[in-house]
Amino acid sequence: MRILLLVIMLFISISASSQVDDEKLSIGYTAAAPFIVENGEDVAGLNVWLWKRVASDLNIEYEMIPMEFSSMLDSLRTGGIDLSINPLTITSQRSKEMEFTHSFYASNATIAIAEVSSFDRLKSYLSGFLNVGFLSGLLILLFIIFLFGVLGWLFERKKNPDVFRPGRSGLWDGMWWSAVTLTTVGYGDKAPVTKFGKITALVLMFGGLLFISGLTASIASSLTVNQLTTNPDGFNEFKGRAVGTITNSGTENFLSEHFFKDIHTYPNVPTGLKKLNQGNINAFIYDEPILKYAIQRDSTLHELELLPIKFDIQFYAFVLPKTHVELEQRITQRILEIIETEEWDIVLNEYGLAEF
Repeated sequence: MRILLLVIMLFISISASSQVDDEKLSIGYTAAAPFIVENGEDVAGLNVWLWKRVASDLNIEYEMIPMEFSSMLDSLRTGGIDLSINPLTITSQRSKEMEFTHSFYASNATIAIAEVSSFDRLKSYLSGFLNVGFLSGLLILLFIIFLFGVLGWLFERKKNPDVFRPGRSGLWDGMWWSAVTLTTVGYGDKAPVTKFGKITALVLMFGGLLFISGLTASIASSLTVNQLTTNPDGFNEFKGRAVGTITNSGTENFLSEHFFKDIHTYPNVPTGLKKLNQGNINAFIYDEPILKYAIQRDSTLHELELLPIKFDIQFYAFVLPKTHVELEQRITQRILEIIETEEWDIVLNEYGLAEF
């Protein structure tokens, strides 16, 4: 009885595989230049070239079906289409629901931001000096100079009248001496000679040294934070900002797993980049070659730039439903044979993808 059941299951499996091979395959895709480039009714790109080559070599008949990205993934899970030729990233979750071919291209994610003008950078830099912390420190600094200047003048005005003159001129002498001593410039044109004057100078020198160090650190911290706000160069700097990516993409999962708090999703890259250009989000995060191609080809996006940040390595492959295992194995074998040829390197160069 068990042998009979095994024979029946084997027959059903072979019949299903043969049916997939004999029928015209439904190939789902969505624009993802330079891998899939739509030009009117024509479809080109690296993945299109690779699929046409595979289909020709394996004598596979097919029809191309344009789809939304999310709908395409749902159709793969349910078997509504036979194959997606999009540059889909291999993930553990997707592997449970779909069948991936061997990877034929490796990429990474990066971050696109709106370019900051030189004027805005200068304005941002100067604004670092106008924050509450810096202004409070400056006021304290002026008070210290005034206080010790008055004390120095009071102690020195009688026994050292040539250096600390009487009246208003003497007060100015005290201020000058206090500022020079506090900043450790030490011109030597004014110096105390009395015991209390020297004690005042010692307190000013050592106390001022600590205060100036703290004030300098506060200014540096303020300017650094401000610079990161206008021209960030670190991945973690965006975790608290509004960022965009593609709906149901591997990048969306990556951002969620790494605790990004404000994620906006869009159906395609051009829509997301336009939202970035309009200021609706602070950054758009997705696959580097796709972002680079989109920005270079759209003149309205010339104010956007890619940061020199690379993360979340992506391995692209074609995807089939779980029921198409035998077909996947045939396609994988042919893909491996093609990407080992010099022709593959030539095609990569043609689409500007050899450098990634």
